[in-house]
Amino acid sequence: MLVEQQLVADQESDAWYVMASLADHRLFTALYDRHAAVLYRYAHGRVGTDAADDVVSETFLVAFRRRQRYDASRLDARPWLFGILTKEISHYRRRERAHYRAVGRCGPVDVVPDPAERAVAGAAAHALRAPLAGALAALPGRDRDVLLLIAWGGLTYEETAQAIGIPVGTVRSRLNRARRKVSSALGGDDPTRAVEEAT
Repeated sequence: MLVEQQLVADQESDAWYVMASLADHRLFTALYDRHAAVLYRYAHGRVGTDAADDVVSETFLVAFRRRQRYDASRLDARPWLFGILTKEISHYRRRERAHYRAVGRCGPVDVVPDPAERAVAGAAAHALRAPLAGALAALPGRDRDVLLLIAWGGLTYEETAQAIGIPVGTVRSRLNRARRKVSSALGGDDPTRAVEEAT
């Protein structure tokens, strides 16, 4: 009974679908159904609406083409997909940096305060948008990748390490360095930490 339960669990894993798609390519769509939304949210935060569709589509195309090399011992394909997505985003690096610099130069827009709590929170977040964008643009790409995979992608340190192929200790040091720089640029605030702690 335990063996049967394990087989059923394995059949529902991402790894099973990746391997089964080698015989029937239609089964690969299960990975898209499971992970496209979270990849899109992360990509949207990194490269904006227009490029997010492109980088996520390209991520799944690359994953499909490389599925025969997938390590089937990793039942969860999310770190693998985030690793591919991170590389795809690097193709948009110049556009991303230019976007952050442009937003950083704009400065906060005057917002008429609304008595509702939601409007106040929105105004505060909007006021931080330009300085945060500038702080992110100033980070080295490798530090920014680690920070955003954890803060926006919701990955753990271990999953981030798998995604970009570095040791967990390197993830921790890059994250610490990135957070110090962001916090310093924002006068002690670190909205990326609040995002991670809320998840």
